[in-house]
Amino acid sequence: MTKILVVDNHGQFTHLEVRLLNEIGIETGVIDNSTLPENIDADGIVLSGGPDINHSGECRRYLSLDIPILGICLGMQLMAEFLGGEVGKGEFGGYADVEIEIIDKKDPIVGGLYPKVRVWASHEDEVKKIPEGFTITSTSHVCSIESMSDIKKNLYGVQWHPEVSHTEKGIDIFKNFRHICNS
Repeated sequence: MTKILVVDNHGQFTHLEVRLLNEIGIETGVIDNSTLPENIDADGIVLSGGPDINHSGECRRYLSLDIPILGICLGMQLMAEFLGGEVGKGEFGGYADVEIEIIDKKDPIVGGLYPKVRVWASHEDEVKKIPEGFTITSTSHVCSIESMSDIKKNLYGVQWHPEVSHTEKGIDIFKNFRHICNS
């Protein structure tokens, strides 16, 4: 059975990520972001959302693990920041219902949602520049980088929250990540 751990960055939706992973038949659990990378035994990890990029524990070191990683909101921002991209304040802030335009329909995480999907997202902070090796896979009128992927390194990020009921087809993101972890 595939095992995907959720790294708790102290966000409000971490438990929903675990619930959805359980729903699709994944062995899962929550680990605190202070867990040492050498103590992680999983086929993949989800870097959860959270309130503060400055309290990301060991997340930087997780990016060196040779397993797929899905970053959600803050998790995507951590990935960008630690790998040479840029993160900054968003123009729109707060949570909102946003229509996302999928621009890479072959992307293994978001491509199946092509051409558009409605999501629940916070744009208080957002990725302003992607790291080398990544491609932008979706965009919106609110944020030019709604998701990104580095397929060679199996690193994926979404600005929105696929785990909440306000996001259409959010469970598909987790199913796609499960497929990547099984490959």
